[in-house]
Amino acid sequence: MEFNFTPENLERINAEIKKYPKKQSAVMAALYIAQEQNGYITNEIMVKIAELLDMHPHDVLSVVTFYTMYFQKPMGKYHIQVCTNVSCMLRGAYDIWNQLKEKLKIDNLEVTPDGKFSLEEVECMGSCGTAPMFAINEDYYENLTKEKVEEIINSLN
Repeated sequence: MEFNFTPENLERINAEIKKYPKKQSAVMAALYIAQEQNGYITNEIMVKIAELLDMHPHDVLSVVTFYTMYFQKPMGKYHIQVCTNVSCMLRGAYDIWNQLKEKLKIDNLEVTPDGKFSLEEVECMGSCGTAPMFAINEDYYENLTKEKVEEIINSLN
């Protein structure tokens, strides 16, 4: 199936391109818009973005593989990213990580059979002062305890 940006998303990308002296600088925004539309980034999408931004597809791939916010396969409706970097680790991140792995019965970068949850261990998410934390899609949850985690996960439909 061929991927094409919706006219609205193509407009959004063109608006991003206008913000920069070189259109290649809009690569992260273009990838984010593509992921919003498709759910994840395919090789075909990377080629399409490379064409739009006058880049080599390998340069687009290097951005996709560097940042944890871009997915190369479908993720769950609720994508949980658990920070396990130093501040979070010292304040119990691995207890939360293990709690989620047990509860959801999945491991890193796996998706529950119903497609509801996916789980990812990530490096610093910039919330060191409120560690431990995780993000579910675009929402940050900080100062977590095992009880808070249980409550948050159980509240998701």
